[in-house]
Amino acid sequence: MERFVPGEITTLTVKREVPFGYFLTNGKEEVLLPKNETEHLLAIEEPVTVFLYHDHQGRLCATTKTPKITNETYGWVEVADVVPKLGVFVNIGISKDVLVSVDDLPTLPSLWPQRGDMLYCSLKTDKRGRLLAQLATDEVMKEIAIKAPESVFNQNICGRVYRVIKVGAFIISDVGYLGFIHESQRRREPRLGEAVEGRIIGVKEDGTVNVSLLPRKHESIDEDAQMIYRYMESRGGAMPYSDKSDPEDIQARFQMSKAAFKRALGRLMKEKKVYQESGWTYTVKEK
Repeated sequence: MERFVPGEITTLTVKREVPFGYFLTNGKEEVLLPKNETEHLLAIEEPVTVFLYHDHQGRLCATTKTPKITNETYGWVEVADVVPKLGVFVNIGISKDVLVSVDDLPTLPSLWPQRGDMLYCSLKTDKRGRLLAQLATDEVMKEIAIKAPESVFNQNICGRVYRVIKVGAFIISDVGYLGFIHESQRRREPRLGEAVEGRIIGVKEDGTVNVSLLPRKHESIDEDAQMIYRYMESRGGAMPYSDKSDPEDIQARFQMSKAAFKRALGRLMKEKKVYQESGWTYTVKEK
C-alpha cells in the first residue's frame, strides 16, 4: 500500500475507536479522524472517504469534509488572512486554512491579495512536507478559459486578477475570457486576486482580450471632475493646480493625464463651480 499523502482524498477503513476519534488504516499506516471532523458514528471495518491534511500542530489527520481543492483539482478559494513575510492563508473548506507561500506571491507586498480576494489554486506538498496551496499556472488557466468572440469588443468586463507582472496584469473574466491589462490602461496596479471591472479594447486571434480599467472618455470627465472637486473641498476650496500645471505633478496627485485633467477642469469651469487665478484653482463659493 502507498503511504499517506496530505492533500489527497482517499478511502480508508476504520481500525479502532478511541475517545477522541477513530483511527483509520490503509492496511499499512494509521491516521486519526477526530470526532469533530465527521458527522456520523462509524463502525469498525467500515470504509470511509476522507481528506488528509495537517492539523494546527502539524500532525497528519483526516476529515470527512470535502475540500474545495486537492492535489489533483483546482478551484477558487478565498483569502482568509495575510501574514507578512510568510504569505496568505486561504479557506479550502475544512477547519484549517492553508498557506500560499510568500515565494509564490508578488515581490511587492502591495500586490498581495487581501482578505476576501479569490485565488484559483490547487494543493501541493513542499520539500519540508508542508501542505501548501499553489496558484494555477498560465497553462491551467488556458484550459478552463473560453475564446472571446470579436463581438465583445468595447463591452464591459468583470474578472479576477490571477497573475501580475511588471508591465501589467492577467485576468480571467466571470464568463471565462482571458484578458491582459497593460500598465498604460490603469490608474493603479491591481493586486493578485482582486476583482476588477473594465472594458474590452481589443480581441486577439487566439480569443484572449486586452482590457482597460480606464473609464470611457465621457465617463471619465464626470468621474475626474468629481475627484478634483472633492480634493479641492478637502483643502478648503483651493488647490495649487491649474491647466498650466506640469503633467508630472498632475499625474502624481490625481493619477490622470494632463489632457484628462484639463477636460475635467473645463467641465467644472463651464458649470461655474471653479475658477483659476495665479496658477491656483478655487471653488466659486470661495471667491
